[in-house]
Amino acid sequence: MEVTGTVQRQAWAAGVLPPVEEVRPGLWSVPVPIPDSPLRYVLSYVLRAPGGVVVVDAGYDDDEAWSHLEAGLTQIGHGVADVRGIVVTHMHPDHYGLAPRLRRASGAWLAMHPADAELITQRSAVEVDAYVEAARTQMADSGAPAALFEGAGQYPIEFLEPGNGPDRLLVHDDVLDLGSQRLRVVHTPGHTPGHICLVDEDRDLVLTGDHVLPRISPNISILPDQLENPLGEYLGSLEAIGALDPSEVLPGHEYRFRGLPQRTRDLIHHHEERLAEVMAAVTGTPGLTTYEITLRLQWSRPIADQVGFLQRMAVNETLAHLVLLEERGNLHRSEGAPTRWFPGSVSVRGASSMVGGRSGA
Repeated sequence: MEVTGTVQRQAWAAGVLPPVEEVRPGLWSVPVPIPDSPLRYVLSYVLRAPGGVVVVDAGYDDDEAWSHLEAGLTQIGHGVADVRGIVVTHMHPDHYGLAPRLRRASGAWLAMHPADAELITQRSAVEVDAYVEAARTQMADSGAPAALFEGAGQYPIEFLEPGNGPDRLLVHDDVLDLGSQRLRVVHTPGHTPGHICLVDEDRDLVLTGDHVLPRISPNISILPDQLENPLGEYLGSLEAIGALDPSEVLPGHEYRFRGLPQRTRDLIHHHEERLAEVMAAVTGTPGLTTYEITLRLQWSRPIADQVGFLQRMAVNETLAHLVLLEERGNLHRSEGAPTRWFPGSVSVRGASSMVGGRSGA
């Protein structure tokens, strides 16, 4: 893998916001800060379109982020009123958050995959408290202490405004015709049920959202009412997007790079190593809960030093690995709460009965 966004890489290393850059004629990257996040910023992409521009991933719903997005548009010779369309790669608040505000201010259309659109519509119609209670039940079933669930920021869905679903739905192989630019939609579920990448075949580019990042692996978690086996979906999506070898990859965070096939292989290898680590933990001590397994795994930062929200993400990511191992016949789970995990393929119930999952294909 080769870093091509060298200025972005330098800014990342320095801990500062990278500049607005014209990646190709009529295609700009505009960094939009994320408050209080180790990810620091989203890379929004602005594409010239008939009568104005289209924005891919507007950023987090925050006044400072909005100011940076406005300033970025001004720097490239446009304003909010020139935005004709907004494409969202996935429903997480750092990508979707500003989209409704931008739509209201510009009159633009808003587009995303129906699987994520359905989640936004569901959460708009259902009390957030009910969703959080389902998540609390899942965390208890994982064997986590009750105190771990306390605090804000449990799930991204809490940050979405009601009644702000998309105007357009984008499915696999749809083509967005932006006049001089055309983007083909590739459905890449895993990080969310409706995550999409965008392929510019004429200019040999791929916008990968959070699906493939140059330095880290996106969080792949079991969440209520979402994918039953998100890690399985994610690995399959990596195989699909890794069949492409564009001249440059434009990710949603960090910096641009080249070498998509190698990067996808690296991510697959990372998760296979993690699956082996999870399997070893269960084999060494059968009957562990998901939470106990999480504590036995190696993390980039010690799990005990992470804030509650990050610990919850870690537990749900561990659960995603356990579910895939169960799907492969390597593990089975006990009945009753909390769930305990054992080696072997005798399964007493399906993964979806615990998490209320659904297919995102």
